[in-house]
Amino acid sequence: MRGTRAQTNTGRKEGVNLNKQQKQKKETTIDSYYSPNGTEGERSANDKPEIPANWIQAVEELKTQLREAEDNWEKNLKIKISHLETESLELKQENSVLKAKIIQLENEAKEMKDEAKEMKDEIKRMKDNLQRNSDQKEKDDQKAKDEIQSLRTRVKQLESSDLTRQQDTIRQNKKNEKIEENVKHLIHKTDDLENCSRRDNLRIIGLPEDHDKRKSLDIILEEIIQENCPEILEQEGKVEIERIHRSPPVFNPQLTTPRNVIAKFKNNQIKEQVLQAAKKKPFRYHGNMVRITQDLSASTLKDRKAWNMIFRKTRELGLQPRIKYPSKL
Repeated sequence: MRGTRAQTNTGRKEGVNLNKQQKQKKETTIDSYYSPNGTEGERSANDKPEIPANWIQAVEELKTQLREAEDNWEKNLKIKISHLETESLELKQENSVLKAKIIQLENEAKEMKDEAKEMKDEIKRMKDNLQRNSDQKEKDDQKAKDEIQSLRTRVKQLESSDLTRQQDTIRQNKKNEKIEENVKHLIHKTDDLENCSRRDNLRIIGLPEDHDKRKSLDIILEEIIQENCPEILEQEGKVEIERIHRSPPVFNPQLTTPRNVIAKFKNNQIKEQVLQAAKKKPFRYHGNMVRITQDLSASTLKDRKAWNMIFRKTRELGLQPRIKYPSKL
């Protein structure tokens, strides 16, 4: 754009100079041909031709028109020169702005080069780090592979040993099951033996503790039998008691119910008669309700407690459930 404007300005200046030269040449030719008084300048006095008056007037008018054209042309030329100078000034300003931009671009290019160099250095460092990391990763992978292989070997060994242990466990479980069966059988036999040892015993439930202070337990038991089933004493005479005591032997003041009384009869037939009589009707002693049952082992009593809810339901239905030894409905 700047080159085009410069060429245009140069062409305009050359055209102005050419027009000036042509105008001066024309004026010289006309002025040299006519003198100021209307005569011919360069020709001799002998060779003067006669010029018509209208031609002279036409020439004068032509001169006047040429001068006016020259003045207009000069004015236009000055205006164009002024415009060209203004455009030249604007071009200079644009040129200075462009130079500043070029300098700025050069600085930016320099900064970009520096940044590119830094980026190259950073990329090189990153490549080196990646290479080192890759080498380290290969080492770690190899180490991991070795460890996995070692673990696989150990797993196989453990599986083989675990299989052996499982077989040993199965054999041991079978032994334990057999031992448990034997233990259950022994517990059952022990309970049976304990219940057999208690077959001559009766358990008296609900007898108040304060009666023990006035009388012994064997006399109290005889009075209970006399009060509730006197026919037994009439048939058998005196009831012989081998041993009678409270259970547990130590009194606990926190208990709200009296302790049970365990009585062992010397004669099993009398014990059975008393038990059958207690099943037929509830026993009383001095107005207090007492309950007489067969004395059984703790495990058998625990098994019988499991029937309590069943008993409640059957009584609600109007039935009279009973449990026979050891624990059959």
